Amino acid sequence: MLQILLLRRAAAMVSAALSILMLTGCVGRVPSLDAPSMIWRAAGQSGGICFHTEGGPVDVPADSPSVLTMADAARRTLANDPEIQAALARVREAEADAEQARLLPNPILSINVQPSLTPESAIITAALSEDLVGILQRPRRASAADRRLRAAAGGALTTALNAVSEVQERYADVQAVEAQLAVLDVRRKLLERLFDLAGARFKAGEGSRLDLTTVEAQRENLQSDIAEKRIELNESRLDLARLIGRPGGRTDWRLDAWTPPPQITTAQAPWLSSALRNRPEVQSSLWELAALGDEVALARFAPWEGTDVGVEAERDVFWSVGPSISTPLPLFDMGQAKRQKALAAVVEARHKLTQTQRQVVEEVRKSYDTFTATQAVLVEARSKLLPLQESRQRQSEAAYRAGESDLITLLVAEEELQDTRSKLVEFEQKTTAAFIRLQRAVGGPGVAAGLSPTTAPAMQIEPANSKASS
Repeated sequence: MLQILLLRRAAAMVSAALSILMLTGCVGRVPSLDAPSMIWRAAGQSGGICFHTEGGPVDVPADSPSVLTMADAARRTLANDPEIQAALARVREAEADAEQARLLPNPILSINVQPSLTPESAIITAALSEDLVGILQRPRRASAADRRLRAAAGGALTTALNAVSEVQERYADVQAVEAQLAVLDVRRKLLERLFDLAGARFKAGEGSRLDLTTVEAQRENLQSDIAEKRIELNESRLDLARLIGRPGGRTDWRLDAWTPPPQITTAQAPWLSSALRNRPEVQSSLWELAALGDEVALARFAPWEGTDVGVEAERDVFWSVGPSISTPLPLFDMGQAKRQKALAAVVEARHKLTQTQRQVVEEVRKSYDTFTATQAVLVEARSKLLPLQESRQRQSEAAYRAGESDLITLLVAEEELQDTRSKLVEFEQKTTAAFIRLQRAVGGPGVAAGLSPTTAPAMQIEPANSKASS
């Protein structure tokens, strides 16, 4: 009876000591991060993303729209893109790591029996121990896991914004190819009219067979260009079908007509500062740097890893119970190598952060300058160059009909008019692509809309301290 009482008291003493350690190392709950909602807000969409634990089908079962808008294409991509689902799974992994970091290490029970001639005289040793260093490291491990969870959320946001940017650019590509085909069709009709006119003039003895042959050669060459553009259009539509999650579905949707992107009224500097605050790549780098700072603090415990505290009981003739502690003696390994490695990882992360920030600045400046330049050229070409080329073509055709000029002059005027129209389509596509990349460079359409004074700012990932503790 006395032995049992002693064992209970010793266990209570150790339990009280462990309770004090746990109270001094209290950690909060895992941060609640709604990654799908963050993605929708940054993408400037409304809705939600369902996380699927099973791989999706090749073709997502959904309606087959006859009209596909750019906003609808972005929404379908967010809902169906497998890379986004994989990124959300990585967030779940990080959440599990954060939960694991909060768990106490399991206690170790060891029993040693040394038999003798009689069972009553056997020597029994029992010990219950707990990892002391593991308890002391718990707050820092939880902090590092939480920060890596936020970094994983930033990685998921990066993946989603890349997917949205890609589908928007492919959508603009399809619009551009269709516009190019429309220009080629106008040119085809004009060549048909020229062929009839050249034939009429040849029958009237006012033209030559060379004019007919020239126009016919132009028609055949144009048919080759149209066929090539149709192949390009089919490939672009198939790309778009894959991005929205239906690679085997219909591709004959009617797309929105091209609309010019809005004018930028803010200077470049606000876009740069907003990008450095909101880009998920920068946020992820900041959180990873902060987590590595926790790793540096954890490395200070390296010499004492393996320290256990507990209670030990032994029965020889009588029971004896008492607390126990086992600890390594840091005679050879003082933990200096682990600390140096942790500090080197922090230094590496700082340089990577600088590199990421520089790339962000470069991307914003390139996209901003390209957008403003192509938009200015597009406005100039539409207001001045195109009317001049159209007037020249009409005058050349009238002169050819009146017999005042040859066919070559008319064909040159026609060729340059169609080249101008094709260039306008190219500038429209480049302007749209530059604006899409500018939105992506600043942190997504939702963040870009926040730069406008009439639009509410988008939700951001919580900023992290860029300086890790050392």
